[in-house]
Amino acid sequence: MRRGEVVDERTVDGLGRITTRVLDPDADLDTIHAWVTAPGTEFWGLGSLTREELRDTYAFVDSLPTHHAFLVHRDDEPVALLQAYDPADDPVGECYDVQPGDVGVHLLIGAGGRPGATTRLLGALVAFLLGRPGARRIVAEPDVRNERALARMTRTGFVAGPVIELPHKRAQLAFLTLSTPPETA
Repeated sequence: MRRGEVVDERTVDGLGRITTRVLDPDADLDTIHAWVTAPGTEFWGLGSLTREELRDTYAFVDSLPTHHAFLVHRDDEPVALLQAYDPADDPVGECYDVQPGDVGVHLLIGAGGRPGATTRLLGALVAFLLGRPGARRIVAEPDVRNERALARMTRTGFVAGPVIELPHKRAQLAFLTLSTPPETA
């Protein structure tokens, strides 16, 4: 995948056109830096990074064959940062029995939204992730203190797994399998 490449585009009722493209650490730096340093994003752990450190972090992610970062747009406005990764090649994979087809995910909702927009956006992103070749289950691991993310996952159909200890946080594992229909309305 090339930086800036569109990898998914779909129209979501009540939301508009959702476009997912590969993050460009240089071109998208202003957007992601504003998001990770905004109040309420402390669970991402990137708020103290300088612009250059953040750019370098995502350039590193871009260099990995098992980790990918995407910038998601609603119509032409950036609205979310999505990271997808192979849990077998990540510290989270040491904390549970990784299954074939597992896709790890991190999601940061950036721009302001309107009621119901996040749930619809999540439905589109779940469809994108589970539509990728070989994908069978989405694995999330938000910080146990991130009540908003935990509630959002439950509404989307994730099933809670064990609480795990990662080097940088205590996390709640959660799983969404291909057979679990995401809530999109």
